[in-house]
Amino acid sequence: MDRGRYTMPSREASSDRPGRLTEVPEEAWYRRPMPDGSKEGEAGDRVARDVVDSLLEGCQVIGFDWRYLYVNDAVVQHGQRAREALLGRTMMECYPGIDETPMFATLRRCMLERTHERLENEFTFPDGSTGFFELRFLPVVNGVCVLSMDITERKRSEAALARSEEQLRHAQKMEAVGRLAGGVAHDFNNLLSVVLSYTGLMLSNLPKEHPHHPDLHEIQRAGLRAAELTRQLLTFSRHRVVQPAVVDLNQLVGSMHRMIARLLGPGVEVAVLAGAHLGRVKADAGQLEQVLMNLVVNARDAMPRGGKLTIQTGDVELDEEYARQHLGVTPGLYVKLVVTDTGTGMDRATQAHIFEPFFTTKAPGHGTGLGLATVFGIVQQSGGHVWVYSEPGVGTTFKVYLPHARGGDDAQPAPSKLAAEPTGALATGTILLVEDDEYVRASTRNVLRRAGYEVLEAASAAEALRVAEGYEPAIDMLLTDVVLPRMTGPQLADRLRATRPGLPVLFMSGYTDEAIVEHGILEAGLAYIEKPITVDLLTRRVREVLQNPGSRS
Repeated sequence: MDRGRYTMPSREASSDRPGRLTEVPEEAWYRRPMPDGSKEGEAGDRVARDVVDSLLEGCQVIGFDWRYLYVNDAVVQHGQRAREALLGRTMMECYPGIDETPMFATLRRCMLERTHERLENEFTFPDGSTGFFELRFLPVVNGVCVLSMDITERKRSEAALARSEEQLRHAQKMEAVGRLAGGVAHDFNNLLSVVLSYTGLMLSNLPKEHPHHPDLHEIQRAGLRAAELTRQLLTFSRHRVVQPAVVDLNQLVGSMHRMIARLLGPGVEVAVLAGAHLGRVKADAGQLEQVLMNLVVNARDAMPRGGKLTIQTGDVELDEEYARQHLGVTPGLYVKLVVTDTGTGMDRATQAHIFEPFFTTKAPGHGTGLGLATVFGIVQQSGGHVWVYSEPGVGTTFKVYLPHARGGDDAQPAPSKLAAEPTGALATGTILLVEDDEYVRASTRNVLRRAGYEVLEAASAAEALRVAEGYEPAIDMLLTDVVLPRMTGPQLADRLRATRPGLPVLFMSGYTDEAIVEHGILEAGLAYIEKPITVDLLTRRVREVLQNPGSRS
């Protein structure tokens, strides 16, 4: 026998195990008597035991009858059990149910076949918490020696890294889809501007009893529906111009309560839990209304047989740990808007795609698949974060986190609707139109001229500067696209105002590049018109800017 080892136990044949341990006291280490009366290796054994006990790696010896024969200090610490509670007792006595685990199956194979084994094992501690251990099983004369290394922190780090990588892949995918959606919407908006402008002009020139009037009206309606789709795509891609203001979410939810109740119908109970002393957020009030309505509609469709909808607001602080687990979140104070339903719920596979544009689980013709994509875009553009939890057959919770507004600005209501266009005499004035798309430029020019304006036109900022330089009379307004080749619309406005102080400016935006408008938000106070352009909208916005020349525009 090697020094420092247990003596070979006697073994008896058995039908269910290789043998059993003879009753040997734990401290009965057999040594040859030495001439001085001491036993061989006693000092060395004490040193070896001290070394094993001091190891960070757990070391335990399991006998052929599954009893603990030896455990070092690390095993006591890992298992959160005292040494006295383990030694001499079987594993099943100490940890009921352990004989049904994969770890025990590996131990049994090592015990019977005398093979070396390795396993990563998830272990449930007596207090209910879990940890991970890397186990090595080594056959020894007394049974099996199990060496264990606590890898809980490593496994948690690996899991956190995997979550971060998955979130990064998802963010990159959403960013790529957003760029594609924004580009498509930009080009499509230009085409729609032409269609809607000419359709509007033709409708204004034809009497209602004309046989082609209904057909043109249907074309206009289809164009407006397409325009709404492109607006949602631009919102998702965060390239839609917004007008942020300080908003009280409690006030916003309260103002929409009746409309939400009517939308849901009598079969759905609505509960509103408004947080006290709620902080303010800075966002586009109209878009926040759209966020809430889209979430409510989504909840309604998930409860075809009725149920309960809960809307909750409150203040919350997202800490560093939360930010580490959720890519793109900045730690700090937030206001949360929570919408919970008792509907059909979603599985994980569905949840992974719900914010993608045109993804829908509804039947054909019952949804565009842009509702939640729009929610995602608005929340992201507002500097916020949206989180979803759902269980099939139980329901779904959407949590929208919006950062606290900085400063002491007063809350503002949703932007008011534009005033109705007055009727009467033709308008007057000279407008410098700058648009690089020739078809959009031509249709816009025709609308303005039909309205009574004199129009100077240019296809680029450089051409606009030349036109303005060669035109001596007054120019009453600049109407320019935001994105132009080699010079932006705002830069052009600054150049023109250097020689024509106070020149009113109306910007057109189909796709707002982040180089001009950070995160898609046009500088506060600037007048703009969103493409696609219609006859009524264009003439109304031009009139508003011209009637308020002293306002910042």
